[in-house]
Amino acid sequence: MTDKPSYVPPKVWTPPQSNGGMFANINRPVAGPTHEAELPVGKHPLQLYSLATPNGQKVTIMLEELLAAGYREAEYDAWLIKINEGAQFSSGFVEVNPNSKIPALLDRSGDQPVRVFESGSILLYLADKFGAFLPKAVAARTEALNWLFWQMGSGPLLGGGFGHFYAYAPEKLEYPIDRYAMEVKRQLDVLDRQLAEHRFVAGDEYTIADMAIWPWYGNLVLGELYEAGEFLSVHEYKHVRRWAEEVGARPAVKRGRRVNKVRGNPEEQVPERHSAADLD
Repeated sequence: MTDKPSYVPPKVWTPPQSNGGMFANINRPVAGPTHEAELPVGKHPLQLYSLATPNGQKVTIMLEELLAAGYREAEYDAWLIKINEGAQFSSGFVEVNPNSKIPALLDRSGDQPVRVFESGSILLYLADKFGAFLPKAVAARTEALNWLFWQMGSGPLLGGGFGHFYAYAPEKLEYPIDRYAMEVKRQLDVLDRQLAEHRFVAGDEYTIADMAIWPWYGNLVLGELYEAGEFLSVHEYKHVRRWAEEVGARPAVKRGRRVNKVRGNPEEQVPERHSAADLD
């Protein structure tokens, strides 16, 4: 028991003076730019503005997979967006993504630039643009998209839910940690049951579904996300672990997860990527 009084929501919510936590300095209840700044533009048609969070890794893994498969037109510039400093609220970034979240992609290969935001949308856009990593048969394509959108719907509960309260919140609270841990373990069980019957998430073919899910759940069971492996007993999900190790061993995955990386092992960090040589 605790003597701390329970929180009673007011009739009308107002922003707190300080809500603490790792990202408190960039949290705000309104959208739009906070300052004027143009985005840099490199020499390639594809311009990526991102950071090597799990959502950012999805897209750089996809781009490196395309290049490894021989799609030369997938060459790209990857610019670092320092979200802890509020770079995602610049006028230039907001023009590409009005939601001010990384990753954001600008395709300048046509007569008019095409903006693509939301990581799942970027993966689908690139798969359709290059005709790769997404089956063409209706049933198989739909199954891959089922799992892509499963991740897009489930990921926030792992990241903004469990990850926030377990790793980043200024105070450890039992109720939200228990609530989201239960949901994350349920999600891992969903994946484990699927991967017990299939080599990859959507079947026997490696697709954008794997690229979307691996940076979150693959990293989680490999002990590289929130340092929560023991807490969540991730060893119980042997099929997810098998899949995570296989996907993680792919050269393009190893390369993609280094792009826009600014934390962890300095030898793996590639803050910006403008050619293959930056990763070699």
